[in-house]
Amino acid sequence: MPVISVPHAFNEDDLYVDLRSIIGHSLFLKCEGFNFAGSIKLKAAVEMVEAAERDGALTPESILVESSSGNLGVALSMIAASKGYRFLCVTDSRGNLSTRMMMEALGSQVHMIAGQEANGGYLGARIEYVRALCASDSRYVWLSQYTNPSNWKAHYRRTAPEIARQFPQLDVLFVGAGTTGTLMGCARYFREWHRPVRVVAVDSVGSVSFGGPPGRRMIPGLGMSMRPPLLDESYVDEVIRVEEADTVRTCHRLARRGFVFGGSTGTVVSGATDWLDRHDARDLTAVAIGPDLGERYLDTIYRASWLRDLYGDDVLSSEGIAADSWAPSPAPPPRWDRELEFQNGERENKQHAQLEDRKT
Repeated sequence: MPVISVPHAFNEDDLYVDLRSIIGHSLFLKCEGFNFAGSIKLKAAVEMVEAAERDGALTPESILVESSSGNLGVALSMIAASKGYRFLCVTDSRGNLSTRMMMEALGSQVHMIAGQEANGGYLGARIEYVRALCASDSRYVWLSQYTNPSNWKAHYRRTAPEIARQFPQLDVLFVGAGTTGTLMGCARYFREWHRPVRVVAVDSVGSVSFGGPPGRRMIPGLGMSMRPPLLDESYVDEVIRVEEADTVRTCHRLARRGFVFGGSTGTVVSGATDWLDRHDARDLTAVAIGPDLGERYLDTIYRASWLRDLYGDDVLSSEGIAADSWAPSPAPPPRWDRELEFQNGERENKQHAQLEDRKT
């Protein structure tokens, strides 16, 4: 039985879901959301904070600041609360409401960027705001997940060895690409391993991480509006780009089998399924890294009106869900409402009877 005194001391490292019955191929999904931060970002957050403490950059007077679309912000909020630091997360309007509320519940401040920087989109605007803060006050300490080597070292030291321990005959690994910390840490580790492992990066359509034109991206997590400084493409064997509509369909497909995962996980599983469909995967040992769970996406990916507005009525039609089935049928009034209506009706009947008696 694990007993902990700080929240970041717990992280379930060895939970995998075999998705064969859902996607038709053997694919082991490494579930990284079972910790108090709810995502794989906890590993990078711990590594970056501890490195800054060792280097003397963090002091009791420091104010942590970071640009994040959500999950890293929650992880840093949790660690800051545990260690007694102040934390300011700079995010933008694409982030999930529940994620912002979680950070605020943990005592952090959240600043939302409204506009976009000309070339860097929302991310560029967030980074410029952080830089201005740091220039204005020396107490601000920016960990910079986009450039910090501790980001990828966390996964070189932890995530990749965890996979290697459970799957010594690993053939192909699917990793989502955001800051590329997870991707580069795992790719570097398996490049040095005793057998060749094909590392497939999964990116979102509209991301410019691996080149190509920028496009609209509404699901936070994977993808970048600038080339990730941590990325070294020489470690990546292949890149798969996933449309957001396919991310949505995959999330709902998994949810109908009882697994409610987040947008990043849906993107990775969608990309891995596409790859396995196009290859002879009968004898392959394949693992995908699922960065997050789905509770923080209930007001977006799992919300009918949000999906309709962004992707149209037929976004889930290929998954067997008709558009008109999204609207909930009128529900009967709650039980206490029905009882109240009954009691009021009885009272009115009694009052009416008493009036009639007086008349007679």
